[in-house]
Amino acid sequence: MELFGALLPLLLMFAIFYFLLIRPQQKRQKKIQEMHQSLQKGDRVITIGGMHGTIDAIDEDKIVMNVNGSDKLTFDRQAVREVINPD
Repeated sequence: MELFGALLPLLLMFAIFYFLLIRPQQKRQKKIQEMHQSLQKGDRVITIGGMHGTIDAIDEDKIVMNVNGSDKLTFDRQAVREVINPD
């Protein structure tokens, strides 16, 4: 019984950490991964560096972004922060 009393606060602390820190982070990571997988040509995106542009070409791990209508820049697919397509 004493062992249970000593382990209860540790188990409670682990449960709190899981539900407040670990689980929300896993959900965010899954959402970002799904967004990266669903990128397609013509999507308007913002990179993690703040560059705005439209995807001109895409392959497994890189995207070519059209910036200012004429400049084309190559980025890693993981560098996309968000898709800003008007829906």
